[in-house]
Amino acid sequence: MSSKPENTTEDNRQDEALPVVRSAAFTLAAKKLAGSGQCLNCGTDLKGPFCYYCGQPDRNFMRFFPALLRDLMEDVLDFDSRFMRTMKPLLFKPGCLTRDYMEGRRFRYTPPMRLYIFSSIVFFLLAAFLSSDAVSIKSVKNDGDIVQVTTETAVQQEKVEEALEKLPENIRPQVNVVEVLEESRQEDDDSGAFKIDDIQFNEEPWDRETNPVDIKWLPGWLNDRINEEIEESPQKAEQINENPNLIIDKVFDILPATMFVLLPVVALIFKFWYLFAKRYYVEHLIFSLHNHSFVFVSLFLILLANVAISMLNNSGDSAAATGMEWLVIVISVWIPLYLLVSLRVVYQQNWFMTIGKFSVIGISYLTLLTFVTSGVAIASFVLL
Repeated sequence: MSSKPENTTEDNRQDEALPVVRSAAFTLAAKKLAGSGQCLNCGTDLKGPFCYYCGQPDRNFMRFFPALLRDLMEDVLDFDSRFMRTMKPLLFKPGCLTRDYMEGRRFRYTPPMRLYIFSSIVFFLLAAFLSSDAVSIKSVKNDGDIVQVTTETAVQQEKVEEALEKLPENIRPQVNVVEVLEESRQEDDDSGAFKIDDIQFNEEPWDRETNPVDIKWLPGWLNDRINEEIEESPQKAEQINENPNLIIDKVFDILPATMFVLLPVVALIFKFWYLFAKRYYVEHLIFSLHNHSFVFVSLFLILLANVAISMLNNSGDSAAATGMEWLVIVISVWIPLYLLVSLRVVYQQNWFMTIGKFSVIGISYLTLLTFVTSGVAIASFVLL
C-alpha cells in the first residue's frame, strides 16, 4: 500500500531535479512584473510571467510614465530586432522563412501579415514620394538670358541642342532656343490634346443627348455614370496634363489596398496548381505573404539604388554609380530566381514540375496583375 506514494515521491524528486531552461525571449524583465501570485484576469495560479490558462502577462502598468515610455521603446526595438532577424532568411534564403513558420518556428520572426504590411507601406511611400518629386529644373543659357527647363521640356531641349550642333557655326547664334522650345511644346500639346469627338459609340461620335452610351445588359444608373465620366473626361485629361501628380497620387491611394485584396486570390492560384499537395489554404496564403514581402523589399532597395545612382552621377562619382547599377542588375535577376527556388523549397517537388508550375503561375499572376493595374488606372481616373 505504501509503494504508490513512494513512487510518486520519487517522480516528484526527479521532476524537481530537472534543469529549468529559460530564455529571455520567452519571459519578461523583473522590473516589468507585477509580482502577482494569481492571474488578475482569471484567477489561475501563476507559474511564470504569463498565465497558462488565458495568456495574460503579469505586467505592472501602474508606474511612472517615463518608465512606461521606456518599456514602450524597448518593445519597439524588440520588434525591430525580430524584423532584422527576419530579413536575412527573407532576402537570402528562398522558402526558408515559410518552411520555418509552417514547422512551428515562429516566435523568432515577424508574423507574415505584419511583415507584408510593413514592407508594402514602406515601398509604396517611397514610390509615391519619388513619383511626386520627379520634376527637376536645370538652367540653359541663351544670349545672356537664363531659360528654366523642366522635365516636361527636357526631351525637346536635347533635340534642339542636337540640331544646333549640326548647323554651321555662323547660323547657330541666330536660332532662338526659347522660341523653338515654345513652338515644339505647343505642337505637342495640340497633337496630344484629348477631345470629346475622339470617343465613338455605335460607330458615331459620342453625344450625351443624341448618342449616349447605352449598354443593354447594364443597369440604367451605371450607363448614366459612364456618360457622366465621358462628359467630364476632357476636363480631367486637361487637369492631368497640367499636373500629372493628380493621377499618380490617386493611383498610389488605391494600389496598396488593391494589392492587399489581391493576396487571397493569389493564394487561390497556388491552391489550384498544388491541389494534390495536401496543403491547407492558409499555407499558400503565408507563402504568398512572404514572397510579396520579399518583392516589396527588393523593389524598395532598387528604388533607393536608383536614387543613389542619380546622386552619384550628379556628384561625378561614376565608379560608385556603376557599382550601384550592378547592384540593381543583381537584385533584378535575383527576384525571379528567388521566387523559383522558394517554390521548390516549400512544395518540395522535382525541378521539372517546379519550373513548369512556376511558368503557369507566373503567367496567371501577370495576367491578373495586368487586369488589376488597368482597373486601378481606370478607377483613379474616375475618382479624380
